Amino acid sequence: MNPGYAGRKELPDNLVALFRPVAMMVPDYAMIGEIMLYSFGFLQGRELAKKMVTTFTLASEQLSSQCHYDYGMRAVRTVINNAGILKNAFPDMDEQQLLLRALRDVNVPKFLIDDLPLFENIIIDLFPGVDRPDQKYYGLVEEIRKACKKFNLEDVEHFVTKTLQLYDTTVVRHGLMIVGPAGAGKTSNYKVLQHALSALGKTDHYEKVHVDCLNPKSITKD
Repeated sequence: MNPGYAGRKELPDNLVALFRPVAMMVPDYAMIGEIMLYSFGFLQGRELAKKMVTTFTLASEQLSSQCHYDYGMRAVRTVINNAGILKNAFPDMDEQQLLLRALRDVNVPKFLIDDLPLFENIIIDLFPGVDRPDQKYYGLVEEIRKACKKFNLEDVEHFVTKTLQLYDTTVVRHGLMIVGPAGAGKTSNYKVLQHALSALGKTDHYEKVHVDCLNPKSITKD
């Protein structure tokens, strides 16, 4: 029952007697990644899978320990799925650039500012000479700046970047949390993004966003 896993309990002794012990082995992330990358149409699946696993291994060793950092199978799958979406959208782009962009889009938004230079160095070492691909936001940056003015906020570059990172994260994740200390700009972040996306809702690339705010104390634990 994976007793070391979050949310799992040890089996009581009277039930243990009814079950056979099972030996588990650590999955080969590189092989799983290689197969998935090939299934998405990548030609350099083996090489890219090794680079991706090495990136996560080095990041887990060198970056600070935070409860929201994840370098396991869930993170590997998210990167590969994002790379597959990018491969579908840009079939002629260099595959190294596709994986590099997928790694950045999935990981950079959640890293603390002190860990970002370390991650950048890992990426540069593993992808030497590979240029970072520019991402097209189809007018989103301009709308974010307009939304900032509407909410009487300074459209400083760092805030715009974090808002774009929130958008990138919503594209690759089903659910997410915005974490940070009070006054860090979490609420302003999602409100500005909501307003900007809704303003572009009539275009081909974006849809209107509706927000429901729930008071967690109004909901029972059940």
